[in-house]
Amino acid sequence: MKPNIHPEFKVTRVTCACGETFETGSVKENLRVEICSKCHPFFTGKQKFVDTGGRVDRFKKKYNL
Repeated sequence: MKPNIHPEFKVTRVTCACGETFETGSVKENLRVEICSKCHPFFTGKQKFVDTGGRVDRFKKKYNL
């Protein structure tokens, strides 16, 4: 590896939109994320539908669900 070309690796605080915070390693000092393992539907078991312009309703109506 060449000297003096790699960014400095440091301990980083990650903050989620839900309020959860944890520490990890990164080249950035602070990270803000929208979804973490505490609020992601795959890990919580809760499914959220984000309906944009009635797309979910149109899909259900189209396929008689």
